Amino acid sequence: MIVQACLNGARPAGYHPALPLTLPAMLTDASACLAAGASELHIHPRNIKGRESLREVDALLVALRQTCPGTLIGVSTGAWIEANPLQTRFAIAAWEDRPDYASVNLSEPDAPAIIDLLSERGVGVEAGLATPACAERLITLPQANSLFRILIELDAQNLVQAEADLAGILAVFARAKITRPLLLHGYDATIWHFVRRAAELRLSTRIGLEDGKHLPDGTPARDNAQMVTHALRLLHPCA
Repeated sequence: MIVQACLNGARPAGYHPALPLTLPAMLTDASACLAAGASELHIHPRNIKGRESLREVDALLVALRQTCPGTLIGVSTGAWIEANPLQTRFAIAAWEDRPDYASVNLSEPDAPAIIDLLSERGVGVEAGLATPACAERLITLPQANSLFRILIELDAQNLVQAEADLAGILAVFARAKITRPLLLHGYDATIWHFVRRAAELRLSTRIGLEDGKHLPDGTPARDNAQMVTHALRLLHPCA
């Protein structure tokens, strides 16, 4: 079970004072999260204007490999980033410094093609599933049992619905005999609930300002590293 630090996501400037949107801020924050005990990094690269961009992956990876050597680093391929399926594919195909893995949302129409392209380029795939329907789609793909990891990322803010989605996804995996590593996380109001559920289920999890900005007691987090510290306490209470 590991804690992955998700540093920024699609959050806008102003969401939190410590949200890292520039390359120097991402490098500093990444180092702090690793020092706090995070095992991996998930980052949404930004351009000079602070906008998400898959064209900034090379610059980010070069800098992170120097600052955080030996760390597994992942990025998002969310369809909204380039807002055009062909531009998304073009950007991925142009990567020279490839991430260790990239997340692909199974709710997006072009997900199978993006998974194929990442696999061809030697980039691991984290398949992101928010609902049982996403899981049903995943199991129809030939790569379903050769993915780097499956993300169960529950964005429903109603806990009853979110737990029902989790149960449905796990039922699909059991029926299809999916055996890939799982990482479970929530979003905003549910982030700490699903860190605890990950601990109960002995699954990996992730935490950071991409997913929320409060600590388990509801107070504002100082930064990503503080959130990582609290997640590790929940995941490994006897450590």
